[in-house]
Amino acid sequence: MTYVSVDIEADGPIPGDYSMISFGAVVVDPGLERTFSARCKPISERWVPAALAVSGHSRQDTLGFPDAKSEIQRFAAWLETVKGPGGRLIFIADNNGFDWMFVCWYFHHFLGANPFGFSSQNLGSLYKGLVKDASKSFKHLRTTAHTHDPVDDARGNAEALLALRDRMGLAIKL
Repeated sequence: MTYVSVDIEADGPIPGDYSMISFGAVVVDPGLERTFSARCKPISERWVPAALAVSGHSRQDTLGFPDAKSEIQRFAAWLETVKGPGGRLIFIADNNGFDWMFVCWYFHHFLGANPFGFSSQNLGSLYKGLVKDASKSFKHLRTTAHTHDPVDDARGNAEALLALRDRMGLAIKL
């Protein structure tokens, strides 16, 4: 199994009607050196200025980004190169409900299949279970600052997952 920490930025609340404008991924292993980054040209005319502002990009910026289909194809090819023993990829994110729906939709829309399969894992929920308190946050375990650059954010989440393993005893095979 290969855990892949993923983060996305979008210009609205749902895929299809709005666009994933950037995403990043980090293979969760001790070095955190295997990373992927992409920017995607919008696939819709709709966008929410406040949502787009989080990314630090303007609408004009995003219109010059590479084609979304080619970036998803490039991501699928990269994922194929990072698969570990057994060839299973595990998608993990801070807010997997949001990040997963965009990544899953884009893979199915453009490629007809999602290399991650049909499930994902939520880092926050995992931490809450370990500490047995649904009000607690794992975010203090990040080393890399949360900048809304998708690779930075995916790396910070990967660092937190490694901390759950190394400092809190999470049994996880990486």
